[in-house]
Amino acid sequence: MGAWDHTAFGNDDACDWADELQGCQDLSLINVTLDKVLKVGDGYLEAFGASRAIAATEVVARLLGRFGVRNSYTESIDSWVESHPQNVPDELIQKSHKVLDRVLKQPSELLELWEDSDLFDAWKKSVAELKTRIETED
Repeated sequence: MGAWDHTAFGNDDACDWADELQGCQDLSLINVTLDKVLKVGDGYLEAFGASRAIAATEVVARLLGRFGVRNSYTESIDSWVESHPQNVPDELIQKSHKVLDRVLKQPSELLELWEDSDLFDAWKKSVAELKTRIETED
């Protein structure tokens, strides 16, 4: 895993996904990314897909106006969100929640990789914080 920190865009897979998003005008890439994780079901979830899905969920949170860490790795995402304001369907928010739950459930390669690192608690806290930012307000 090419990761340098525990945040959503602190790894190569998420940054590559962010580059792909630049060519989109809608939420289609986000939906496809989340669907790929959900299709795994209880099978083995690879780190590549999990990292990209966390990035997609981070974009959902930002589209809701709930920005997390902003740094040089999120600049292109922040710019995309600001230039593509749109309503986020409840279905996409629910899908994002399911994806984060799945990433934190075995078998998950990304979970295993972080468990073996000194930053496991920070990563887990980061994912939990992201989940709170996509909570719906009833």
